[in-house]
Amino acid sequence: MVLKRIPSVLSPELLYALAQMGHGDELVLADVNFPVSSVCGRGPREIRADGLEIPRLLEAILELFPLDTYDPSSAAVMDLVEADKQRGVGVPIWDTYSHVLWQVGEKPLEKVERFAFYERAKKAFAVVATGETALYGNLILKKGVIPAELLE
Repeated sequence: MVLKRIPSVLSPELLYALAQMGHGDELVLADVNFPVSSVCGRGPREIRADGLEIPRLLEAILELFPLDTYDPSSAAVMDLVEADKQRGVGVPIWDTYSHVLWQVGEKPLEKVERFAFYERAKKAFAVVATGETALYGNLILKKGVIPAELLE
């Protein structure tokens, strides 16, 4: 794939999905432990991005993909399970996501309980299986609108 200004980490399949999505549709960027095929067996499109870490993919997606400005948060992560909260498990990848999202004006990450996250993922437009190995590395993005002046 060789096009001007299209990040090379975005596959044709992912580009097509991003273009098909409408306002309010959600895209899941799933880490290596996420049950992508199980979740996608019930609805959303499965897209492979094996070997890619989510922060690099996120940066590339955000070059083309507007986030929803009408929602209190257009980016969500899977919250820690209670046992991990009690053990004080840290999730440094969330700081990385927050930094990348802050650069495009995104508000703080929404934290979604584990099973609620799975249910939300089943309703997503697509789930991207990545090579992200960070614990709790899953991320949901909600597509916003593109102003008319940018569509010309």
